[in-house]
Amino acid sequence: MSRIYAFNENDKRKLKYLYHQSCITNRYSVIPDYSLEPAGWSFYPPTENLEPFPSLESRMSVFNQEAVHLSAAAIHNCLKDTATLSEITHLITVTCTGLSAPGLDLQLMELLDLPKNIFRTSVNFMGCYAAIHALKLADALCGSDPAAKILIVCTELCTLHFQQQPTLDNITSSMLFGDGSAAVLVTGAKDKSKGYPLMGFYGEVMSKGKQDMSWKPSSTGFAMTLSAYVPSLIGEDFEELVNHALVKQGISPHQVTHWAIHPGGKKILEAIENSMELGKEQLEPSYRILRDYGNMSSPTILFVLKDILANLDPEENNRIFGAAFGPGLTMETFIVGSDT
Repeated sequence: MSRIYAFNENDKRKLKYLYHQSCITNRYSVIPDYSLEPAGWSFYPPTENLEPFPSLESRMSVFNQEAVHLSAAAIHNCLKDTATLSEITHLITVTCTGLSAPGLDLQLMELLDLPKNIFRTSVNFMGCYAAIHALKLADALCGSDPAAKILIVCTELCTLHFQQQPTLDNITSSMLFGDGSAAVLVTGAKDKSKGYPLMGFYGEVMSKGKQDMSWKPSSTGFAMTLSAYVPSLIGEDFEELVNHALVKQGISPHQVTHWAIHPGGKKILEAIENSMELGKEQLEPSYRILRDYGNMSSPTILFVLKDILANLDPEENNRIFGAAFGPGLTMETFIVGSDT
């Protein structure tokens, strides 16, 4: 970023400080250019100002080449000890970083040889909370079909959308976001294999934050608006959101044993700690995913959930409260239990 934005020494120091404060150590990208010297670039032209700057068409071309293989890897990882591809009855694809028709769902059907009559749908352009929306949709489908085996795959190639102008929004999004994919299997009541029950969902929209987070197509990729007010807006209303969600499910706050919070950034996690009077250790899975992967948009909450589930004692009565946030300003929650 310092090289491309031609920062002076003072701006370089500021950028290093921002990166240090982000709590992010590693991020990943399907574009190798970010780790290479200009002579090795294949996506960006090796010019001082990146001109001719990659168009939206070139970014979508990379998405169409890369997203399907990353998604397939996540799916195989998800199903290896759980189910076979031939058992899948529904496919839900989730993304906000690449769009086309035919799209990712049909690419996966072909690559994985899924049945031609499989039920499929896509959740597009909802941002970081979209995985929860997909879980909610899968839960509803299982209610109408107890034999359903629904595969959700969330794939985001956020780094495709690096922007040329060094605005605060562009610097912040380029500092936070990385690429990633996560898959999850949701099954109906007839499936007796070991799993974790989805106990319920609840969401609210804070209209006062409508202009503080947005994600819009442009001729040079998708452009983000990410106001510095977002953490405080979430912090103001999060406790009330949690209370509403718990009341809906008949659960008291002390019954929540784990918190799966989308790590949209360090300041968001700190705002939630303050709002709920949580210790930092209670959000350690979220901090860990932020440190190791950055914010990957929709897959991120599933990374956090996997981290928590991997360390659960199935003999204990666990309640996981999950939440993610996105444009709107939308806050979506879910509750997972380890008992039936």
